Amino acid sequence: MSPTARVLVVDDDEFGTAAADVVLGLLPADEPRLGIATGGTPMPLYAELARRAQRGEIDLSAAYLIALDEYVGLGAQDCLSYSAYVHTHVAVPLGIAADNVLVPDGLAPDPNAEAEAYEQRIDDLGGVDVQIAGIGSNGHLAFNEPGSPLDSTTRVVALSGQTRSDNARFFDSRSEVPHDAITQGLATICRARAVVLLARGPEKAAALAAALAGPVSTEVPASVLQRHPAVTVIADRSAATELPDRLETRARNRL
Repeated sequence: MSPTARVLVVDDDEFGTAAADVVLGLLPADEPRLGIATGGTPMPLYAELARRAQRGEIDLSAAYLIALDEYVGLGAQDCLSYSAYVHTHVAVPLGIAADNVLVPDGLAPDPNAEAEAYEQRIDDLGGVDVQIAGIGSNGHLAFNEPGSPLDSTTRVVALSGQTRSDNARFFDSRSEVPHDAITQGLATICRARAVVLLARGPEKAAALAAALAGPVSTEVPASVLQRHPAVTVIADRSAATELPDRLETRARNRL
């Protein structure tokens, strides 16, 4: 892992608070650009940010939200799209205008052209200040599946069978999970000024250990974060069970 990386292992009921503290500590005050991951793992973080906003403790209404990915074939009006997720769980609770939310268009007539355009939109915005990311049980980062080039940029990808099975819980059946997605590439993600990697649950333990303590490899896409100079990892105790003691102890001493 990068010598500047930090690892914070917390109880699951402290996960949202710990993640919110880290993210807010990294965001700049002026028009922050926050990269948004979707799925179940970051939900406690978004709920905590919403609680603080509702209590008047924070104001992120001027922030920009930049999604990591979107399913090909799902539009913004589809409740299972990542566009709907970002608006429902992050933008609306934080009072962020729709014009400040960037998500790939899953219904674009030419998904490959949309991927290239999305990469450009991120660059035009000035990049991402803090990227929230999760890790898949197979080590994927966003929808960069094992085998993804470490220098990849935003593109259309085919989802692995494991990822489709993992995400089937959000759909009525596995057959309804889209086969393709537009995703930021590994190089795109690593251009963020800071990355906050979140991991919850025992099914993430092996992948997290491989990403943080194993070799940098295309077979574990999240391992590319070892090359990033500003990574914070927040894991619940069940996701941290396979982390080497030296890594956890060294990181704890820097928190």
